[in-house]
Parts: sequence; C-alpha cells; structure tokens
Amino acid sequence: MQTENTYTLQPAQVLLMAVCTGLIVANIYYCQPLVVLISKEFGITENRAGFITFLTQAGYAAGLLFFVPLGDMLNRKKQIVITTGMAVAALLASAFSPSLVVLEIASVLLGASSIIPQLILPLGASLSAPEKRGKVVGTIMSGLLLGILLSRTLSGFIGAWLGWRYMFGIAAVISSILLIVMHLNFPGNKPNFTGTYSSLMRSLLTLIKDQPLLREAAAINALAFATFGMFWTTMVLHFSGKPFNYNSNTIGLFGLAAAAGALFAPLVGGSADKRNPRIAIGYGIVIMFLGYLLFYILPTSVTGIVIGIVLIDLGMQCVHVSNQGRIYALLPQARNRLNTVYMTASFIGTSLGSALGLWAWGQFGWAGVCIAGMLLMLAALGVYAATYKKKKPVLRVA
Repeated sequence: MQTENTYTLQPAQVLLMAVCTGLIVANIYYCQPLVVLISKEFGITENRAGFITFLTQAGYAAGLLFFVPLGDMLNRKKQIVITTGMAVAALLASAFSPSLVVLEIASVLLGASSIIPQLILPLGASLSAPEKRGKVVGTIMSGLLLGILLSRTLSGFIGAWLGWRYMFGIAAVISSILLIVMHLNFPGNKPNFTGTYSSLMRSLLTLIKDQPLLREAAAINALAFATFGMFWTTMVLHFSGKPFNYNSNTIGLFGLAAAAGALFAPLVGGSADKRNPRIAIGYGIVIMFLGYLLFYILPTSVTGIVIGIVLIDLGMQCVHVSNQGRIYALLPQARNRLNTVYMTASFIGTSLGSALGLWAWGQFGWAGVCIAGMLLMLAALGVYAATYKKKKPVLRVA
C-alpha cells in the first residue's frame, strides 16, 4: 500500500483512471435518451418516465453524502471495487425490472453505487505531485465528462436497435470488467482518518463552517450542475417532439457535440496549476449563460442548439474543474470529505435542476426551460460576485 508522500502516479495510471471514471459515471446517464422508450413500455407519460432521471441523480447525491466520506478512513481501492460490485447488481436489477416501481428503486440504488468517480478523483489527487494536481484532476475529469456525454449517444443507439433493457445489461457487463481491471491495476492508499463513522460525518459540518472557499465552490457548482442537468433532461422531450420528431438514436448523437468540449478539461486543469482558477470560473458562468441564450433565440435550429451544447459543456468544465482543483488544495487529509460536501451540493443541484426543467417544460415548454437556465446562471454569477473577497481558508478539520 502506498501513501500520498511515497507514491507518484504514472501517466498510464492517470489515463486508466480517466477511462474507468468515464465508463462508470455513464451508468447514471444511460436512462436519459431512453425516457420515451420506457414510457411506452410501461404505458406512462414521458414526464412520468423522466422522473427516473431525477431518482438516479438523487440516489447519486445520497451516495456522495453517505459513502464518499469513507474514503478518508478506508482504503479507497477496496471501497472502489466493492462499490462497483453494487453498481453491477443495480444495473442487472434495472435490466430485468418487471415493473416501473422496481425500475425506480433500482435507479436510486444505481445512482448511490455509481459514486466511484468521486472516489477515484481524490485518490488521483492524493497520489499526484502538487504542481501537477490540477492537470491530473483535469485529465480524470475529461474522462468523466466524456463518459457523461457519450453515454447518451451509446444509449440512444442501443435503445433504438435493441431496446432500453439491453442498455442496462450491456452496462452491467462493462462495469464487471472494470471491477476486475481496477482491482488489478489501481494503487492503494493509506487512510488518514482514525475516528468513527459518526465523527467522520460530523466533521463535514466543521468543514462547511470553517471553509468559506468550500461553501462558495459548492454553491456555484450546484447552480451550474442544475443548469447542466436541466438541459440534458429536457432536450430529449424537445427533440422527440415537433418540429424534430427524432428517435432515441438521433437524440443520442447530440452527446457527440458536447464531447468536443470535454477535451479541454486537462487544459483547464493545467491552467489552474499556473494561475488563479477563479478567473476561469467566472468565464465559465458567462459561457453557460450564453449557451442558454442561444437555445432561447434559436429553438428550432439544430446548428444553433449544437453550438449551445458546446458552450454549456465548455462553461461547465471551466466551473467544475477549476472549483475541484481549489477544494483539493485545502486539506489533503480530508479530500474525500471536501469532495463529499462539494459534489453532494452539485448533484442535489442536478436533481433539482432536472425536476425544475421537467416542471418548466410542462408549464411553458422549451422557452420556459431556457429562461430557467439563464436565471440559474445569473444566480451563480451573483454568488460569484458576492464572494469575490474570500477569507483565508482554515487549515484544520475535526
């Protein structure tokens, strides 16, 4: 077992972490292009079927809160392998679900057990040199973002040709292979926390109280993730209706547009190693606002929407990668707990953004979704401006 001070990640290991992160995080997003197919099989409305995406994100947020902190007191490699096994079981339950209720329960469990990327990221940060940490985090994040975005393309194709159940079955096979690969190739780490689980969870409150930078990053990221989740939940409804009438196969292709922006994540992380990452966060918020503005102005233009997708994805990376690098630099011994607070807030934002998007769609259509997205980004800009003068971070944790 290697410690943070004696082990240095090799480039091949960083690349492997990025690949595993992308393939596992995809489990959370396969359901989004399949909403229409699921609604038809169970005889429910598309809005009702879209609730599965909310449940998956909510389960992910719960997993972040209750499971990710354990990485500070357990060997992260063992935790990653065990949690991946749980994800395989949840995927199989989804693939063979006999009813909507079973699928909804499996979706919550799938979200809760797909937190492996949030264990891999702190592991990568802990085993990388400080001057390369931003680049390492950015590289792993590029894998995560590509997984999020390309999962929709793959899911759309599989759903159109084989049906939605096959997608979850194929994902179970992929995750089983990854379990073996990670067990054989991932380095271990020496945990830093020696207290009980209850004291571990109480220390989250101490971090929130003592770390103003963490509060700022979590609030901005929650709003950005809400905007991001809102789009990818409602775009399926937008493109499946008039004037597009696209099937899941075609809808999934739009993930390719966003994947182009994911390639910039290592560059964003490398830039954060050399200059103030907060500048990139401000740019990212503005870029995401412009993406939604373009959606509003050109609601029926495929070209306009594709450009908007690239903008919101690029902006999301500027915000997320830069924020993540900032919080990992605060307290090395509490990286999993810092990540827990930060990512739990982020995915609560995603869940609420998905729910808000479905409501806005039901009430006001695509225009309502676009206006809601712009308002969220204006709120993020307000938080960014209000926290311009930050207090010095506290370098201790209970």
